[in-house]
Amino acid sequence: MKSLLQLYLQQFKTTFATMFQYRASLVIWMIGQVLEPLVYLIVWSTVSNGNGGSIGTYTTGAFAAYFIILMLVNQFTYTWVMFDYEYRIREGYLSFALLKPVHPIHSDIADNIMSKTITLPILTVIAIGLAFAFHARLNVTPWLAVLFIPGLLLAFALRFLLEWTLAQCAFWTTRVSAINQIYFFLLLFLSGQIAPLSLLPRAVQIAAKVLPFYWTIGFPTELLLGKITVTGALIGLGVQIIWVAIAVFLVRVVWRLGVKAYAAVGQ
Repeated sequence: MKSLLQLYLQQFKTTFATMFQYRASLVIWMIGQVLEPLVYLIVWSTVSNGNGGSIGTYTTGAFAAYFIILMLVNQFTYTWVMFDYEYRIREGYLSFALLKPVHPIHSDIADNIMSKTITLPILTVIAIGLAFAFHARLNVTPWLAVLFIPGLLLAFALRFLLEWTLAQCAFWTTRVSAINQIYFFLLLFLSGQIAPLSLLPRAVQIAAKVLPFYWTIGFPTELLLGKITVTGALIGLGVQIIWVAIAVFLVRVVWRLGVKAYAAVGQ
């Protein structure tokens, strides 16, 4: 455990130095993280205003609060490993990671934690500015705010493990960009990113809650907004735990099979 802690501390330092070495890329990436929910916010606010100030249970101010909170939740749970993994395998860089005495997943976990530590404070300031600009209405319920913390942590764990598992398709296909696009298309519609889930067709709502996508972004967002009862929140946390357990199992199985099939293409 002590060695693993030292590994994480060293990886934190490396990630911190790397991110500040490529500051322009970091800024461009953060702009992209803000623009997508901002576009949806403007669209739904306009539709709401044209519909008398509300759609379903969401007023114009509630839409603003929803997409601003969603922006922060998405940033906290977002990972880039799916885009990076095929390069590691194709160019043979994974071979170096396999020589280390620890599982490569720990490096990716540390990278993600440090990335969020650097970017979340900046995005939080941006979110506060957007909240004032769009007159966001956020009514936080104390109990749900407390449950939001484990819900957010479980959402990150679930999304990270799912995407880390999916990234390992590169062991067999080498190129996984098409698989990534399908995954993010489903995530866009079923996680609540394009619109609050309650405004989508019933069939989409059922699919979203049966599959893991909603539990990675939409659930913690609605939890903080007070759109879920305390009982519903506890049930949701239970569903998240079940999905995390399934994701851990998938990571272990797919990793073992993938390493056996691994053949470095590049170096």
